[in-house]
Amino acid sequence: MQTFSRLRATCILMFAALCLGACASGPPQDGPRGDWGKAPRPRVSGEGEPGGPPRQPRRSLFISPAGEPFRAEPGAPYPVAVWFAGADADHDGALTRDEFVADSLRFFDRIDGDHNGVIDGFEVSTYETQVAPEILQGFQGGGEGPSAQGRGGPRGEGGGHRGGRHRGGDPPGGGGGGPRGGGGLMGGMLQGATPYSLLAEPEPVMASDGDFDRRITRAEATKAAKARFGLLDKDGDGKLRLAELPQTPLQARLEGPRADRR
Repeated sequence: MQTFSRLRATCILMFAALCLGACASGPPQDGPRGDWGKAPRPRVSGEGEPGGPPRQPRRSLFISPAGEPFRAEPGAPYPVAVWFAGADADHDGALTRDEFVADSLRFFDRIDGDHNGVIDGFEVSTYETQVAPEILQGFQGGGEGPSAQGRGGPRGEGGGHRGGRHRGGDPPGGGGGGPRGGGGLMGGMLQGATPYSLLAEPEPVMASDGDFDRRITRAEATKAAKARFGLLDKDGDGKLRLAELPQTPLQARLEGPRADRR
């Protein structure tokens, strides 16, 4: 009897440990930042086509430089402002490099499900399929809800998308700022996260993989965040302001392109 009791207690402890492990390794849940667990509405077959059901309004999408998705309901302001307000820790209307890096590392910690300081292929796959599935889907040019055909390019080990990685020592984003909008490039030319991003990075999480080993360390994420800040800080004053940021291609399509700022 005593042996049976010990066996039962052992089984209960093992079950509890498995539950805790599953919670720790699962996808991030809804929180005060970002848009966790709210995948885009599936596209109805034939929607918007002749003889098919009318196209339904879709939520707009912004993907932060670190790769965090922010969505807004139809008619709401474009959600880049939500990201900016959250990253602006002292609420002074400007992002310093330290604030920008801190926001990027906050998101890194959310993707790093086992909290070992490294985002591996399994965690990248979770990010691409459950957190920001749009980056693996072709872009239709209508806010949220890309087609189900994955046109984002080859996949890396463990599901890591390799698009958007900087090569030859170039900084993330291909060495320059992201597209400033003007909805003319909304077809098949812009893939992955690019239509929703400030910088031209199809897969911003994997773009931080500086040594191309298909793993992103916290040090690599920090280095990538600093490089991205430098690309966005056009005037070199060490601060980013919301009105000075480039429009994402989707934002330009929804709001119209801004007049060129010189």
